[in-house]
Amino acid sequence: MSERRNHMILAGFVFSVSLMAVSMTAMLLTGYYNRAHVQVLGGICQKMIEKQPETEQTILEAFKEYKYERGNLSEENIVLAYGYRPSDFWKSAGKCSIFFSAAGFLTGGLIFLITCLYLRLRENMRLKMLTEYLENVNMGHCGVLFQTGEDDFSKLQDEIYKVVTELQQTRDSAMKAKNNYAENLYNIAHQIKTPVTSISLSLQMMQEYPSAGHLEQIRRQLARMTHLEEALLLLARIDAGTLSLKQDEVDVFTMLMLAADNLQELFLRAGVFVEIPESGEMLICADMEWTMEAIMNILKDCMEHTPPGGTVSCLYEQNPLYTQIRIQDTGTGFAKEDLPHLFERFYRGQEMKGDGIGIGLSLSRALIEKQNGTITARNLPNAGACFEIRFYCH
Repeated sequence: MSERRNHMILAGFVFSVSLMAVSMTAMLLTGYYNRAHVQVLGGICQKMIEKQPETEQTILEAFKEYKYERGNLSEENIVLAYGYRPSDFWKSAGKCSIFFSAAGFLTGGLIFLITCLYLRLRENMRLKMLTEYLENVNMGHCGVLFQTGEDDFSKLQDEIYKVVTELQQTRDSAMKAKNNYAENLYNIAHQIKTPVTSISLSLQMMQEYPSAGHLEQIRRQLARMTHLEEALLLLARIDAGTLSLKQDEVDVFTMLMLAADNLQELFLRAGVFVEIPESGEMLICADMEWTMEAIMNILKDCMEHTPPGGTVSCLYEQNPLYTQIRIQDTGTGFAKEDLPHLFERFYRGQEMKGDGIGIGLSLSRALIEKQNGTITARNLPNAGACFEIRFYCH
């Protein structure tokens, strides 16, 4: 549509300028011919007066009588009757007509040529701008490609910008994945190094002082490595999109109760209570087993940050948009520096207790987000941490 409009504007411009050139040429020709007629007529009268001075008065009277009459070249015209033609009195008439016609034609052609050159120059400028933009992109100095107006290159400009933006996003994603891979590899090596070192020391101590305590230490470290291996394999399956999650109707209260029951021994050992008030039947579409795994990781994190005698509460509610589960404790809450990094893999907060590997909350977030959910963390106004989980209906 814009290209057609530009062509119409160009045609209108050329037509209007050509019309002005033709009009100017016609006006010049008319004026020139009028002056030429007067000059020829004056020359003939002057010759007549020179030869017969008494005819001057007669000529003047003839001019006065003919002034307001329309004359035309016909067979009754005395000049034509004597066999004369207009070119006999004005030899340069044909040449002047050709001159003015050529001048008008050249003027119109010159204007058309200037218009074409202007459009060509404009196209070259647009091509130069796009070329410089691509060169800058190739050199890594990419910026915003501003729209300069609707023309034949607008669509090309939009497509170039889309491709460049997609390439940038792909490059950034690749760099991010590369950095994450290097960071995760370092963290995995660090996580493995600790239990391997502990097992090695326990074996050395057993050789000198055999005891059941060293065997127990080795068992704990092996269990830690097994847990790390299982968690990493699970995260790899989630990242690769190969983890199959069921879409069953799950009652929220039942899921919370089962998750708490699986951690009952740990809560008793820590002296922390769990409260799950029943708020009626509320269903979500999720995988019972893996969603329980995510809830258990969050319950365990709250338990580790709650002093003995404290409470971990699980509240839930539902509206037309989502079902929300709120898990909160009566501990000291999160450190301000930890809040932006809680769900990062292998991140251990400043107040982290035990020998955790810092992967539980990251695993919970991955499982929840894969089921059309979100999870956030914040501190409560009166101390304590709070996790908010939302499962959206659509």
